[in-house]
Amino acid sequence: MNSDIQSNIESKERAVLVGIYGDTIDKRQAEEYITELELLADTAGGVTVDKILQHKPRPDVSTYIGKGKLREVRQKMKEASADLVIFDDDLSPTQARNIEKATESKVLDRSGLILDIFASRAKTSAAKTQVELAQLQYLLPRLTRYWTHLSRQKGGIGTKGPGETQIETDRRLIGRRISVLKEKLEKLDNQRKVQRKGRKDALRVALVGYTNAGKSSLMNAMTDTSVFAENRLFATLDATVRRLQIDQEEVLLSDTVGFIRKLPHNLVESFKSTLDEIREADILLHVVDVASPVKNDYIETVNKTLEELEVHKKPVILVFNKVDLLESPQDMADVKHQYPGAVMVSAYRGIGLDDISREIKKRVESNYLYRKIVLPIQNYHVVSFLHEVAEVEEESYDEDSIVITCRIHEKYSGRLDELLRKNNASGTDLQGANGENHADPGNYQ
Repeated sequence: MNSDIQSNIESKERAVLVGIYGDTIDKRQAEEYITELELLADTAGGVTVDKILQHKPRPDVSTYIGKGKLREVRQKMKEASADLVIFDDDLSPTQARNIEKATESKVLDRSGLILDIFASRAKTSAAKTQVELAQLQYLLPRLTRYWTHLSRQKGGIGTKGPGETQIETDRRLIGRRISVLKEKLEKLDNQRKVQRKGRKDALRVALVGYTNAGKSSLMNAMTDTSVFAENRLFATLDATVRRLQIDQEEVLLSDTVGFIRKLPHNLVESFKSTLDEIREADILLHVVDVASPVKNDYIETVNKTLEELEVHKKPVILVFNKVDLLESPQDMADVKHQYPGAVMVSAYRGIGLDDISREIKKRVESNYLYRKIVLPIQNYHVVSFLHEVAEVEEESYDEDSIVITCRIHEKYSGRLDELLRKNNASGTDLQGANGENHADPGNYQ
């Protein structure tokens, strides 16, 4: 092995990973989850030297795992010269403190690890602000433990902490900083709302999915641009928007931060303005790594997160990426059978991209109405409205009336009906491009 590579590995923090399984997840799932934790540790710059699973229906309130298993963890850490133990769940301050004492080592839980990764990945001012806010909200209830563990007093680890007065002072300082960060994020949020308002007429499509599903690679393939894409977890933190043409329709395609199992609640709250790209989207492309053995779990996690964000009722196109990694045609047939209507693609190979465009077009057309409008001749403000929000296909005038045939999005249909009622006009729904007959709202004369 190259000596430079060897020294690089040795310089990484060495970690033992710990998880449990029982009533809610079986051993197979637990093994997949701890493999994911290993990827998280690697993304954070660590190297996993051992993985330990315990069958335990529920975590121990004081030490998460049993005391016997905790002694085993300590022994494994000594044997592997590990610096750190990482748990695949969130630990209470009491649990973390007791584990630190028992293992005499640094302890990190899942949320702490994910926050570390987000901190290292944050490049823009918005991302850095969002991550700092989440970190401080995570730190606040754990302040006593961190002060004890990171004490600046002589003696370091294991010495008495700074005392209640210092901790209370720090709580106040953190509270003030949280307020400042929230104000800053509110300003950033308002700026983004102005930007989104400027592009409100374009169709907005957002890529969502489990982290490392290949969303950024898919955006690059669909738009023929270069968005940062890497085979690592959380390669994308900031929402990136690119323009795309599908026939005559202008589409704004957004790449968003990936979801993950047990995504810290503070991160979801802090990244609200980034996740607003999802809330404002007309259509969601749910991208899934088709080659993952736990893809069904990933789909469930993403669906639950979309529900938390209250966007689960939006039109969703399920896109299975990385089909080039499937071992046999039968594997693809099985996925198609389980998820009829899903699109099968490979961003890497450029396979199936036209199928995505067709599905988007199909969803777009289902949202449009073809209407014939008859207006009294003096109603030029209604004509202006139609030219502003609709595609006018035919327009004719005679002595008494204006006749317009147009294609209009259903979100403007209510406003149009209101204008027709007020102006003694009539509107008739024609057959849509998708072949469906829409209900005639009636004539307003």
